[in-house]
Amino acid sequence: MTEPLKIAGASETPLNLQRTDFISDQEVRWCPGCGDYSILFQVQSVLPRLNIPRENLVFVSGIGCSSRFPYYMNTYGFHTIHGRAPTVATGIKLANPDLSVWVITGDGDGLSIGGNHFIHVMRRNLDVNVLLFNNRIYGLTKGQYSPTSEFGKKTKSSPMGSIERPINPLCMAIASEATFIARSIDVDTKHLAATIERAARHKGVSFVEIYQNCNIFNDGAYKPISDKEVRADNMLYLEHGKPMIFGKDRNKGIRLNGIRPEVVTIGEHGVTVDDLLVHDENAEDPTLAYLLTQMNFPEFPVPMGVFRNVFKPTFEELTRQQIEMAMARGKGDLERLLHSGDTWVVE
Repeated sequence: MTEPLKIAGASETPLNLQRTDFISDQEVRWCPGCGDYSILFQVQSVLPRLNIPRENLVFVSGIGCSSRFPYYMNTYGFHTIHGRAPTVATGIKLANPDLSVWVITGDGDGLSIGGNHFIHVMRRNLDVNVLLFNNRIYGLTKGQYSPTSEFGKKTKSSPMGSIERPINPLCMAIASEATFIARSIDVDTKHLAATIERAARHKGVSFVEIYQNCNIFNDGAYKPISDKEVRADNMLYLEHGKPMIFGKDRNKGIRLNGIRPEVVTIGEHGVTVDDLLVHDENAEDPTLAYLLTQMNFPEFPVPMGVFRNVFKPTFEELTRQQIEMAMARGKGDLERLLHSGDTWVVE
């Protein structure tokens, strides 16, 4: 199935918008050096390329540092309650499917109290874009461990180390059958912008996990993979239809050993490029995408890019079809409906 060309809310005539058109008059109040600044800048930079009028854009957030996002966008926006941004976004999209709706959430907001809502917006395939800022910490409430904090993480709420296993956001998205799943990182601005744009152009739910540094309460969480000196060796950039190659010398790769990925060196033990796993983001079966989500540092390079990109009918399209079918049957009879099933009298 080919990707639909029209983006929800986009104008058919050029609007000649600039990044500055999407900057609000509100003072940005994140800590100096926070990775959220990079994400905000890239979203504002991508939007002009989508040719969507500002009045057709809605940003919805819950509670957390990331949830200040709607204030900084010169568009419509909702700052809702903890974990419920997907619910409000669902109502907006069903009421007006022609809007471009964005959900901005964090690892605490989206995966703890909001975990249930996260699952259902994914499985319904609502045509919204979900950006999850993952800094592996509760930043707004001053440094408690979050659902994505690593096992053994020492924080104000886990002074002896967390004994909880971290949630893998991409795993949850795949298990919920999301149709577009990707990952990027705040310091790789070019990759981040390209990933956000691809997510916005996808018809259906798009989920992007963004590794984001909290330099106050969890500084350097991604330093082992994100520093320029080690990035080539410790990250795997996924490219559709291409073998999974990484490393400064482009001599490392990923192949399957049975049902498990393994790191190999091209040229050693007879390994060639033909032995490597070729990325297929359009595979209907999510098994390969799931295996990629299980590749964690330091055993593996961390995959970045689009894990899954498939197309299915959206929730709002199917809802609209049912409404039209019901209306085509003619006017209903409420009195008849109320007495059509089992009835009883309480005396």
